[in-house]
Amino acid sequence: MSDPLGLPPTLVRLVTATNAHDLEGLVACFADDYRLEMPNHPTRNFTGPGQVRRNWGQFFTLIPDISGTITDATPGPADRWWTEWEMRGTRLDGSAHLMRGVMIITVGPGEGDLIRANRFYLEPTDLDEAAPAVDAAVAALTTGSPS
Repeated sequence: MSDPLGLPPTLVRLVTATNAHDLEGLVACFADDYRLEMPNHPTRNFTGPGQVRRNWGQFFTLIPDISGTITDATPGPADRWWTEWEMRGTRLDGSAHLMRGVMIITVGPGEGDLIRANRFYLEPTDLDEAAPAVDAAVAALTTGSPS
């Protein structure tokens, strides 16, 4: 089956491994010197596939039906791909897990190319109707008080 977004083969393998809960296949998509940067949470930056394994081992265990989808993608310079993601599932306590956002992933176009870097902007998505509406959210941002 062809990929309608024209993604590099490694990103197709990454989504396939994620949705199959194939930890070894997922980790095999990343280079040994892989760098994850979270500009909004810099203390969460890391290097290497070991942390990828630890993170996804927890996701697969604690959100047993987790799935990921790349909903849109655009190639950029220097082997970078701007990808929009949705990750959803159900936690063991029955609550919904939903994250949406952008990952800027550095990976070459070849079948054997590995993911070398990722600027990660996924965040939990508010599904709770009690979450603040736009005016309250903006007020919290501008005053520094919790929403």
